[in-house]
Amino acid sequence: MSNPTIRVRGLRRTYGTGTTAYEAVRGIDLDVVGGTITALLGTNGAGKTSAMEVIEGLHRPDAGSVEVLGLDPVADRAQVRRRVGVLLQDSGFAGDLSVAETLRMWSDLITAPRPVAEALELLDLTHRGDVTVRALSGGERRRLDLACTLLARPEVLLLDEPTTALDPESRHRVWQLVERLRDEGATVLLTTHYLEEAEALADRLEIMHAGRIVRSGTPAEIAEGHPSVIRFRTPAQAPAQWLSDLPLRHAANHDTTTLEVDDLQGVLGAVLDRAATHGLRLERLEARPASLEAVFLSIAGSQPLSADQPATQPAAQPEGATR
Repeated sequence: MSNPTIRVRGLRRTYGTGTTAYEAVRGIDLDVVGGTITALLGTNGAGKTSAMEVIEGLHRPDAGSVEVLGLDPVADRAQVRRRVGVLLQDSGFAGDLSVAETLRMWSDLITAPRPVAEALELLDLTHRGDVTVRALSGGERRRLDLACTLLARPEVLLLDEPTTALDPESRHRVWQLVERLRDEGATVLLTTHYLEEAEALADRLEIMHAGRIVRSGTPAEIAEGHPSVIRFRTPAQAPAQWLSDLPLRHAANHDTTTLEVDDLQGVLGAVLDRAATHGLRLERLEARPASLEAVFLSIAGSQPLSADQPATQPAAQPEGATR
């Protein structure tokens, strides 16, 4: 990645000074390749928004560097703004303006804007054009935010929680739109709390914890090597060591048996064979392959890293995270 569209090196961001200072972003490196979708994941307080605000040019880094399209998003703000669309968590539109008036107002600030009618259609807001912003639902207001972001036909999209408050149907429509923009050549960096959104959209994931990026890779790469899970209600008549020779990690919790395995199909078949041999019925049987959710939960439950402790990243160099 000699010329990534977004390039971050050693980014740090601190709130406050002296003994009350809090370092929200702790030296992250990040490359976003042109024409791809990268998702930043992390628990609340991981540092995602703090990092995004620096990449968007809203704040200078306390250390490190950021380049977007080869430009400094603060020093070269005028050039960057013409080519980058930013979706904040809250855009703060005037409540008394209608949806169409809001889009026209933003359109007047753009050199060669997308037609307002086209932007309304892209976000399924045509029938709400005459409705005031104040009267919109939370999901409709979020779609208006995105419509304004797309008016300038940006080469790069920086989307902070783009589908917050959307119903499932609207969320899928936004996914399809983001994929279409990527396929047309746009570069997308987004934050999200929805793991299924990251799995559905992202070409690459960056998972953050306590100010650092601790996992990087494709969804498949991140899930690879994490154990699959077999879970069932513990049979009352099961012999004491009936599964002891199988390659698994075993945990019994009250009336439930949970098995963590590397070979899901092979071990599941063996468990079912053993159950049949002993005449056991496995109630509430679940078999789940390694998932992004399992990896995320394992990271979320881990202790924060100390200031001098390196983060670990399979298939990537150490990086950092965000607020």
